Amino acid sequence: MLLITSRGTKRWVIPKGIPIRGLSAHLAAAREAFEEAGISGVADPEAIVSYGYDKTRNNGTIRAARVDVFPLAVIGRAEHWPEQHERETKWFGLIDAADAVAEPELKALIAGFRQRLAA
Repeated sequence: MLLITSRGTKRWVIPKGIPIRGLSAHLAAAREAFEEAGISGVADPEAIVSYGYDKTRNNGTIRAARVDVFPLAVIGRAEHWPEQHERETKWFGLIDAADAVAEPELKALIAGFRQRLAA
């Protein structure tokens, strides 16, 4: 599983973004994955799960946010991408990915992936 660091707090998170006018949600997610991590691929049009977290805004305020998660079959990685120098990226096994993230719902989501693969 690919994780990236958030720009502000440098916590490990999954690539995510906001809706983009004119794009369906899964295509917007694929675009954000490219901008944040340089990966390209085929996004599933169906979200597999969603989770909530507290988003810290640039002004320091916190608001509740909800993320729909779209699987992305990764085809490649660019040499250069828009946020390359703003974030760290790293591939993790599922156990290590769950341990690396701090957000409780994201941690549970990744742990759920591990349980499905073990079944």
